[in-house]
Amino acid sequence: MSFDNLCKLLSEKHPATFASWVLGTPQTSVTVLKTELSIEPIRADYVTFLQLQGRILHLEFQTKLESTPPLPLRMVDYWVRLYRLYRLPITQVVVLLLPPAPGTVIETVFCVETTRHEYRVIRLWEENPELFLNEPALLPLAPLAATTQPQALLQQVVIKVNQLEPRQRPEISAYTQILAGLKYNQDLIRQLFREGMMRESVIYQEILREGEQRGREEGRKAEGQLLILRQLTRRVGELPPEVLDRIETLSLEQLENLGEALLDFQAMPTAVNYADLETWFGTLDIGVKMT
Repeated sequence: MSFDNLCKLLSEKHPATFASWVLGTPQTSVTVLKTELSIEPIRADYVTFLQLQGRILHLEFQTKLESTPPLPLRMVDYWVRLYRLYRLPITQVVVLLLPPAPGTVIETVFCVETTRHEYRVIRLWEENPELFLNEPALLPLAPLAATTQPQALLQQVVIKVNQLEPRQRPEISAYTQILAGLKYNQDLIRQLFREGMMRESVIYQEILREGEQRGREEGRKAEGQLLILRQLTRRVGELPPEVLDRIETLSLEQLENLGEALLDFQAMPTAVNYADLETWFGTLDIGVKMT
């Protein structure tokens, strides 16, 4: 599916939302017209015709300005065919998904001698992303909106996608990733969406909390071991390797208990004596024999 055709699909799935966006006013009574404008086949793949109250809205999505026949001619051609069928006012809006090359003139009028026909052009790269971020139907367009920090915007989009209801999320996520491909590297898109899905996972959140808790406990345990070793060295002198190994096996709670017990140990500045420490280890049923 082309990018333009995907936008047509979205606008026909959510006509009221798209009409409200391009017209700037809330639209509630909107239906999709499956109209054949065939005098001869014209490039109608990427257009959406919406029936409003007393008006026709013609939406056209363009990735590139270049086309055959040229865009201004197509717009006046559509207007004539629609008006002949419905005899209603017609609002025509072209949504450009990407900016053209620098210096390119974006035409909004067809003009030949005395014939003049105007239409609107929405430059998606100039649109405020907030509207798209806060409306699920428009969310797939958000990565293409105005920003000075593209990756930060894409991260916001990922967050919004993962906040959708489970029944909405897969479809909107797929559409968003497809349209984001117009602007962003595919590896970055896959990475951010994969990480976003993991962050929203209950299991991931639980693992994260456990990891943070474990990290804090390990930090406290390392501090406790260092403090105990310093205190023991001052009380009973240099410690042999087997004692150091045993202390490393103690839990945080056991280290705290040993710290309290050290207050009652006998200091032996002239002779190494591990009787008190051996007795304390014995209470843990560790069975360490000091030498």
